[in-house]
Amino acid sequence: MKATAIASPNIAFIKYMGRKDEVLRLPENGSISMNVSNLLTTTTVEFAEHYAKDEVLLDGETEEGEGSRVVKHLDRIRKLAGIQAFAKVVSKNTFPTGTGLSSSSSGFAALTVAGSAAAGLQLHERELSILARQGSGSACRSIPDGFVEWVDGATSEESYAKTIFPADHWDLADVVAIASTERKAISSSIAHSTVADGPYYRSRIARMPGKIVRCKELLETKDFRAFGELIEEEALDLHVIFMSAGIIYLTPQSLEIIKRVPFWRSQGLSVYFTLNTGQDVHLICERADAESVVAELKKLSVVREVIVSGPGRGARKIEEHLF
Repeated sequence: MKATAIASPNIAFIKYMGRKDEVLRLPENGSISMNVSNLLTTTTVEFAEHYAKDEVLLDGETEEGEGSRVVKHLDRIRKLAGIQAFAKVVSKNTFPTGTGLSSSSSGFAALTVAGSAAAGLQLHERELSILARQGSGSACRSIPDGFVEWVDGATSEESYAKTIFPADHWDLADVVAIASTERKAISSSIAHSTVADGPYYRSRIARMPGKIVRCKELLETKDFRAFGELIEEEALDLHVIFMSAGIIYLTPQSLEIIKRVPFWRSQGLSVYFTLNTGQDVHLICERADAESVVAELKKLSVVREVIVSGPGRGARKIEEHLF
């Protein structure tokens, strides 16, 4: 059987960092994110007896390292469905892979929805989120719609993502400034397993419940200035802890973009930055200011591409297959 799904990556406003269970990918803390509408992964999965092995193609190229994670995820799906057939997986992104735009979140969300459907499973959203999390932690947040909370649970069944506000709750824009299309040298998985020994890590974990409550309050009241200040502080906190563990994702190009943001605010443009585990920069503003943010970014020689998105839907099946 063949099935196809699309999913968007998500930008985490309150990040997760570190895992208390590496196998199940249970996070050390909960997180808040937003699906982004115009960055998309499309994935087709077919289980069939005539396949002699699993075949994984991403943007036309056979995936080896990432492919092994995909095969492990196919094994999870096969176990749930009680089948043994090998699969063909074809996936394509509309944005650079492995640069900090959370391609694994959309990739494993789309793989989970398409793969489970192709295997004949009928899973509810919470079940899909739990399954997606085991492939890539942040993928669980790309299953539900809009603004999402990933619940910090003690067990696999308790750790899942859910919509806290629909996509049309707040007309925000995520203006992505692509500083480089090169894959980051250190994967997010390695980073999550490394940071726990850093000097500031435990103090961060202690602050996270309060940050999550505050973020949800600001999303509800749509206090953009306070919200922007919170997400900037959170992004810097994340990368300071990475650097304290010897992991540096920010490039000179990233820093040049980030350093312009306070200047733009001083000139009356209401915009704030955030980052995931990579070098590309997300500039968050209200929709009315998006064109002005794009115009400023295009003045910077370090910006290779600009992609504008709003709050997006979660992962879902579509009828048009990739093969």
